[in-house]
Amino acid sequence: MLLKLASVAALAVFAVAPHDPLPDLAIGTALPAADVKMKEVGGKEISLKDAMGKNGLLVVFSCNTCPFVVGSEGSEGWEGRYPELAAFSQRSGVGIVFVNSNEAKRDAGDSFADMQQRYKDKKYSGSYVLDAGNVVADAFGARTTPHVFLFNKEMKLAYKGAIDDNVGSAAGVKAHYVQDAIGNLAAGKAIDPATTRNVGCSIKRVAVEHKH
Repeated sequence: MLLKLASVAALAVFAVAPHDPLPDLAIGTALPAADVKMKEVGGKEISLKDAMGKNGLLVVFSCNTCPFVVGSEGSEGWEGRYPELAAFSQRSGVGIVFVNSNEAKRDAGDSFADMQQRYKDKKYSGSYVLDAGNVVADAFGARTTPHVFLFNKEMKLAYKGAIDDNVGSAAGVKAHYVQDAIGNLAAGKAIDPATTRNVGCSIKRVAVEHKH
């Protein structure tokens, strides 16, 4: 089941701190924060526009600490599917960027050094970038880890929501939302569903009054 996780994970879901209202991107919306430079684990600064592939871009808001990403007792988590997802995206001409916006947890597992180590240990590919001050997450209205947004070659939103329908088990997945969306995007076909419910821990934003 999608939400079959340890109670600690359940408590983390949608625990939103006080914050300005977040946007809710409609399908067809232009890529937000396209030119914002973010530091990626290799050390260079890149923007989302820099990461675009010939057919589009997949943006995955993620982190190193959420049980929905890394797994917990009784659940694999989605992170183990990241390498396959990245490879499929790249074969389909779609760039992929994993974005860590957990600004409030930089000293608790989501530092840049932690990101570099996780990228290596978990065999990520594509880019893993640090969203300083959760600026990009705010522009997207990204709410959870994970929360995915797929853009077409015109940099317009084509899909948003969950990776698939089973966080607990890759073998138990019945609906491969993102892979199906990417396949249809690359083939010039309609994406259905174009929106699914994102499930995960809340992005750990800095308090509004502390943002610069």
